[in-house]
Amino acid sequence: MRARNLPPTLLAALALAGCGGGLSIGVGIGFGGLDDDPPEVSLAVTPTTAAPGDALQLVAAATDDYGVDLVRFFRVDGATAVLLGTDGSAPYRLDTTVPGGAGGSLQFYARAIDAAGQGRDSALVTVTVGP
Repeated sequence: MRARNLPPTLLAALALAGCGGGLSIGVGIGFGGLDDDPPEVSLAVTPTTAAPGDALQLVAAATDDYGVDLVRFFRVDGATAVLLGTDGSAPYRLDTTVPGGAGGSLQFYARAIDAAGQGRDSALVTVTVGP
């Protein structure tokens, strides 16, 4: 094949590759190259017993084989999940307070999101609310 019959972009790629240039053309084949697993996440809340207006600290441990982008923290109000905040760097934590009208118990969970947009929720953590 003569060089004059090659497309200009291929000629440029060959020239760059031949001189150590910064062009790489490749095809990924096989397994292990895709992020097919969502992150793992667990949540701890301290203290586990609090009164309305008290401060709570939510700390999530999150890992993923390709990295965790962020962790979102939620409080469960009836059948609704209320987003409390987001942390984009480890250690993943959020400080919040027990709502003024809360009584009985509150439940919280964390959702870790990886670079591929996959997410996983932690187990629910319950805080007992007392006077």
